[in-house]
Amino acid sequence: MKRILIADDHEAVRSGLRAVLQQRVDWEVVAEADDGSKAVAAAIECRPHVAIVDFSMPRMTGVEVARRIRDHPLQTEVLIFTVHNSGLLAQQAFQAGARAFLVKSDANKLLLAAVDSLLVHKPFCTRSCVNELDVGSRADMDRNQGLTPREQVVVKLVAEGYSNKGISAILDLSVKTTEAHRAAAMRKLDVNSTAGLVRYAVRARLVEA
Repeated sequence: MKRILIADDHEAVRSGLRAVLQQRVDWEVVAEADDGSKAVAAAIECRPHVAIVDFSMPRMTGVEVARRIRDHPLQTEVLIFTVHNSGLLAQQAFQAGARAFLVKSDANKLLLAAVDSLLVHKPFCTRSCVNELDVGSRADMDRNQGLTPREQVVVKLVAEGYSNKGISAILDLSVKTTEAHRAAAMRKLDVNSTAGLVRYAVRARLVEA
């Protein structure tokens, strides 16, 4: 039996995914999570063959979830699932250790194929993003502004309303290190306020507007 984890902060989306996955009698959804931290914990506990992870979740992005799973010897393949049809996001996902990237509008026709690919350790990407992976998206690259993945996570959590202390607890960092990441992000983005970080997070699709 192939074990699958679903992580998305919307119950309706998780329900829809379960319905599609249940078409395969030898697949079982062994765990669900509604934020990134819970997704990592569930992956460590249940050791699924495949984790289907939403790109935009509370507390931790899907890309950070993929990175955390990669850093554990779980042998779990990660599929990043998103509403955003973006080559840059796909590139970030693959760099973090995910092996599949699927736009939610393609789920009904491509989800089973994507999971099939992951179960034999082959990559899968929404077709419309393949060309962007090769040539890049200038607008999306501009939005990235050279932030490291950790800086992007810190900005996301700032935009979600977490304090430096709260961010430190979530990411298991010292408050001083969190402050350094936050300051570096503000310098790179040329902003001088929390509002500026929030505006960037919305533009870069780290959080939902």
